[in-house]
Amino acid sequence: MLTSSPNAGAVQALLEARHGDPFAFLGQHLGSADGSSAEGRCIRAFLPWATTVEVISRDGEKVLAEASRLDPSGLFGADFPEGTEVFGYKLRVTGPNLTFDMYDPYSFPPVLGELDTYFIGEGTHLKLYEKMGAHMATLDGVRGVAFTVWAPNAQRVSVVGDFNGWDGRQHSMRKHPNCGVWEIFLPEVPEGTHYKYEIVGADGNLMPLKADPYAFFCEVPPATASVVFDLGDYDWTDQDWMENRANTVDRSAPMSIYEVHLGSWKRVVDEETGQTRTMTYREMAEELPAYVRDLGFTHIELLPVNEHPFDGSWGYQPIGLFAPTSRFGTPDDFCYFVDRCHAAGLGVIIDWVAGHFPEDAHGLVWFDGTHLYEHADPRQGRHQDWGTLIYNYGRTEVRNFLLANALFWLDKFHIDGLRVDAVASMLYLDYSREADDWIPNKFGGRENLEAIDFLRRMNELVYGHFPGAITLAEESTAWPMVSRPTYLGGLGFGYKWNMGWMNDTLRYIGEDPIHRCYHHNDLTFSLIYAFNENFVLPLSHDEVVHGKRSILGRMPGDCWQQFANMRAYLAYMWTHPGKKLLFMGTEFAQGREWNYQASLDWHLLDIDWHARMHDLVRDLNRLYRDIPALHVHDCESDGFSWIDCTDYQNSVLAFVRRESADPDAPFVLVVCNLTPVVREDYRIGAPRAGWYSEILNTDSEAFGGSGVGNGRVVTLPQESHGHEQSLLLALPPLATIIMRPDDGA
Repeated sequence: MLTSSPNAGAVQALLEARHGDPFAFLGQHLGSADGSSAEGRCIRAFLPWATTVEVISRDGEKVLAEASRLDPSGLFGADFPEGTEVFGYKLRVTGPNLTFDMYDPYSFPPVLGELDTYFIGEGTHLKLYEKMGAHMATLDGVRGVAFTVWAPNAQRVSVVGDFNGWDGRQHSMRKHPNCGVWEIFLPEVPEGTHYKYEIVGADGNLMPLKADPYAFFCEVPPATASVVFDLGDYDWTDQDWMENRANTVDRSAPMSIYEVHLGSWKRVVDEETGQTRTMTYREMAEELPAYVRDLGFTHIELLPVNEHPFDGSWGYQPIGLFAPTSRFGTPDDFCYFVDRCHAAGLGVIIDWVAGHFPEDAHGLVWFDGTHLYEHADPRQGRHQDWGTLIYNYGRTEVRNFLLANALFWLDKFHIDGLRVDAVASMLYLDYSREADDWIPNKFGGRENLEAIDFLRRMNELVYGHFPGAITLAEESTAWPMVSRPTYLGGLGFGYKWNMGWMNDTLRYIGEDPIHRCYHHNDLTFSLIYAFNENFVLPLSHDEVVHGKRSILGRMPGDCWQQFANMRAYLAYMWTHPGKKLLFMGTEFAQGREWNYQASLDWHLLDIDWHARMHDLVRDLNRLYRDIPALHVHDCESDGFSWIDCTDYQNSVLAFVRRESADPDAPFVLVVCNLTPVVREDYRIGAPRAGWYSEILNTDSEAFGGSGVGNGRVVTLPQESHGHEQSLLLALPPLATIIMRPDDGA
């Protein structure tokens, strides 16, 4: 035993798994194994389960020394004579009923180089995900896994897992003091290995086992271990898409987004168990892109796919920011899903949650025994509404973690866009707080200056490093210039969700038609600010949960009127300036609220009215895509003008969408009648004399309507609404019609 030797303190710390620098003691060193002499060279190994240990040549052909037991706990040492140079070796270990040869993890050099540790410490390592976490690697000709984790205040960090019986004494890691990163290379550890980090915190207490913040793959919840995965082996086939995708997200492009929760879009019966289960990434890849493409959408937006412990959070409380959830398969399976979407001509947008994280013990909270990722003061570091923690955006390493994560999804998974969740909660220090429950910024204001800088930098990096990729902000306030470039003072997002439009119009359409004349401004107000930002009009998952009812369920009246209202509303949405977003199930008018634990009600497509709503959405997407006037100026006022927005008594709206401000440019005329009254000979001013054809009518019998329509009509030389000619139209009940000049015979 070494209780009285010069190494006694190191041995005791090792046995108690509190040694902060095991590489200084274990492995190959000058001096004797027991520390009694500075002469010669020694090898020390801590193998608690071993009975005998031999030092052998790397090829296993020669025994170089028999190691003696230095301590009953399993510390072994072998001495070599003075003058022995550094040499390569393996250990031959005998335990109960087993003898095998192994490499000594403490014989390998550091994984991280000086530049890596410098940029990590500086918080500017944009490809942090290529160094942090668990990576299959070859070091000194040996294949294994390099583990790295940031825990600057920890007294000791060990990697534990399948390979060491989850014993934190065996693989304590090397610390880089200049950046606070711990690392170790474990030879011959295979892909698929389960692991976590065992951390002795800053106060000397043992932390709950922590999942790897940079893990690429995780156990299927509720299990919480990280899993070694060799990311980067997928053979992509989407080069053409990646080179041309910018054309699909330009402000002048027809951008129509289908929002999906992968766990509940469609469920299938498992052939082995007979039980209903979620589809896998690969199963969805064979069905979802084809379905979405047939409906005419241009993009799929996925609710967060990051690994998350709680199904009921829908992914909005992520823990594994670098790992696609294992609920549906491996990271390569997710790559396949994205690849198949691109093959179908569909972009993939993911919801990205950088505003908060949950308090699950295996996650980021109190990671190294300090408030590492989160603010220490709950007035800055805790969301009162959600019971989650807020990132410390002012800390360079935390910013680097999040910025690298944003780039990671675009780089490794070919994601086309990031929709940033809950941006308003990031921008305001007093978000959802009482007057005495927040801390002003250094100027005394309520703006979160660090978060603002972070969002601007994130957008600059996305647009600077990944041409054709976009960012979208879910931002519900009047914060100016959200979707304007940072060099102009904006936040730098490509698009912003128009939450005001959504709230106002849903409130309006939910009114009984007899009362709508008193709420007319709810329908028209959005055009006052429609071009202040690059807007997306969202009917998202948030609008069909928590007692709000489905979109169909919000509609007043009997069954016929509900469907008619919804058809008119969707057509109004598709002709209103702005890109479009529709949550799954709304395309066929699902009647019940969305339930994340169940499949959509696909059987409804066997019912005529639902099937015809489905047809309407397909036709709306077709018109939106095929008629430039409906999309070229979604984000500029040049393409919109009112014909009449003042007929509140009849609840009628009429407006024009043009290809350009040129009065001779092609255009369409849109008229909405939002009462159940047929209005015959309703006079509408026409921008151009001649014939007009009705190219869409939501009251068409083809969509389940009553069939009131116009066909082809010609203008009359009677002034109306500031135009020298006008049309006399039959306005169908609870309907939107689209008319287009038709000079044909």
